[in-house]
Amino acid sequence: MKRYTKKHILLVDGGLNLGKLMNFILAPEYRLTIKTSGIDALSWLEEGNDPDLIITSLRMPYFDGSAFIQNLKCSGFYRNTPIMVLSGEENLEEKVKSMSFRIDSYMEKPFNPTVLKSQISLLIA
Repeated sequence: MKRYTKKHILLVDGGLNLGKLMNFILAPEYRLTIKTSGIDALSWLEEGNDPDLIITSLRMPYFDGSAFIQNLKCSGFYRNTPIMVLSGEENLEEKVKSMSFRIDSYMEKPFNPTVLKSQISLLIA
């Protein structure tokens, strides 16, 4: 008998409220690990964890989302892991397009949970 497991998502965001909301929205379909900074997320990844998708904000304490993503893309291990930026930044589309690395998807806060789930399913089908 084949065992089905949920896809694993790493959420990196400095706000605890978003983590609670995302857990409510995504937990029925996905395993969710929440880290509140890029430093914590990198440490978690270095422990050998391998999520199917990484969702990150751009504004975080100590180590912003752009630096976090750049570290992932330079890594031999995570450069092919899909990344979604979920941020309340002004001109988010322009910021994403100007990055020197590829972002698989982005969405502005506030977001529609149905659209978010649709985007996630496209990234990790």
